[in-house]
Amino acid sequence: MKDRPQKTAMLAGSLLCLIFVMKALHAMRISRNALANKPYYNDIETLQKKFAQGSLTTTELTAEFIERIHTLDQAGPAIHAVIELNPDVTAISNKLDNEPAHGVLYGIPILIKDNIDTGDRMLTSVGSLALDEPAPRDADIVARLRRSGAVILGKTNPSEWVNFRSSHGVSGWSARGGQTHNPYVLDRTPCSSSAGSAAAVAAGFAVAAIGTETDGSILCPASMNGIVGIKPTLGLVSRAGLVPLSPSQDTAGPMARSVADAATVLSAIAGSDPRDSSTADADQHATDYRRFLQIDGLKGKRIGIVRQLAGRDPNADRAMEQAIDLMKQQGATIVDPVELPHLNELSALEGAVLKYEFKDAINTYLADHPKLKVRNLADVIAFNQREASREMPWFGQDLLEQVQAEGPLTEQVYIDAHAKAKRLSGPEGIDAAMSTHHLDALLAPTWGPAFVIDPVLGDPAIRDPSQPAAMAGYPSITVPAGFTHDLPVGIILFGAKWSEPTLISIAYSFEQHAHVWQPPQFLDTVGGKPVAAMGRGMQRERRLFPEPGIDK
Repeated sequence: MKDRPQKTAMLAGSLLCLIFVMKALHAMRISRNALANKPYYNDIETLQKKFAQGSLTTTELTAEFIERIHTLDQAGPAIHAVIELNPDVTAISNKLDNEPAHGVLYGIPILIKDNIDTGDRMLTSVGSLALDEPAPRDADIVARLRRSGAVILGKTNPSEWVNFRSSHGVSGWSARGGQTHNPYVLDRTPCSSSAGSAAAVAAGFAVAAIGTETDGSILCPASMNGIVGIKPTLGLVSRAGLVPLSPSQDTAGPMARSVADAATVLSAIAGSDPRDSSTADADQHATDYRRFLQIDGLKGKRIGIVRQLAGRDPNADRAMEQAIDLMKQQGATIVDPVELPHLNELSALEGAVLKYEFKDAINTYLADHPKLKVRNLADVIAFNQREASREMPWFGQDLLEQVQAEGPLTEQVYIDAHAKAKRLSGPEGIDAAMSTHHLDALLAPTWGPAFVIDPVLGDPAIRDPSQPAAMAGYPSITVPAGFTHDLPVGIILFGAKWSEPTLISIAYSFEQHAHVWQPPQFLDTVGGKPVAAMGRGMQRERRLFPEPGIDK
């Protein structure tokens, strides 16, 4: 009985503490909601309604993004996602304001990965100091974006040479652009070669961005930066004008904060192009993908769980289990597990194919850009050796040197590996699994939360859940599924060739019921504080990754 006053006081103190925490959480939600309602976090539909109402102009929106980039990308947290701003962007936005609204992306600022040609005053460098001249003309996807009314805001920082320069490479680093940081937690990776595109969209530097993928380079950065990424069917979107890695796997795709925005961008860039023979059938499948944004898109769908791709990270696995529960609640039939045949054979085949294809593809690209100082892969390797202090301060170019030693595509080793890779990943892999279980889509967890940037050891070796669809040339989409320690995690949906409508419908329905997305807080480290200005921690980061000295 003597302890009752003490217990009462403790209870009162706990109650006050609980009230304080609840108020703090409520204030945080209000703050995050207010931030999400800023123009730079509005979706395409909302922005275009504002244009129509006269409450916002393209010029005003573009100026707001430019100011935000100057504040947060070049200073403040120093995300380093944007490698170059379009010097003509103000003139472009002014011109659009004086024209009738046209196209699905009218007035919408879009960032382009810096391995995609723009026939303007911006460079297409894939992050390398060796590529120092503008491209002679737009890539097909850039021309389509312009026709759709989009504002080409600038270029995003890629992992140099699409992360295929060194076996110890660092995602998001390039000699030209420096180190891109994950806007959720700044000492964490933005992941893979479309790092700048994903980080820029997450940070609110553009409404959407274009990334490219050979294997995981759209899906991994989208997942680790808490956004949506679509890797289309190979041949739905033209690769003409892209700095290549692998013609049998490369494709460009949209990266956005919502499935609706990603579907809108995909609608703008999909279609046949005589410069890319793989797109011969694209016009038969390209459509307005907004038609498949169905709130009940999960109802009646059969979704197979590929547990062979799980078990690498408990956070990703937990997010997948929660996603499965939600999908069941929304009327999906879950087939669990579904085995992908030949999965363990894919990595070795992919490695052989990529090394052969990169040499031939990059030599062809460079030959088509006669103003560049490098004419072939051998020239690139020699340039990096001469400029080692700037190009190779952290890691070398062993992958480029291995590629240079490979023979032509006529060698039987390549021919056999390429044919087997396509067969085991597609007809005897994804197709076989889906046919056996009568599935609409396959589901796997993502890579897990972003790992720490390590310039000494490079990125850790992790198995890619993107690999089967990447090798087959089939579509994939990643959607945010949760957070762990303020870091995003996602799920990956993939399926048969040309199944974008089905995947978009499933992903949209999941997104609309899960309500996962939240804006980044620009924390200095896990459990740390938001970085509002350049502090000691980021000053140290600047010493590790000095400013690239590029006029943005």
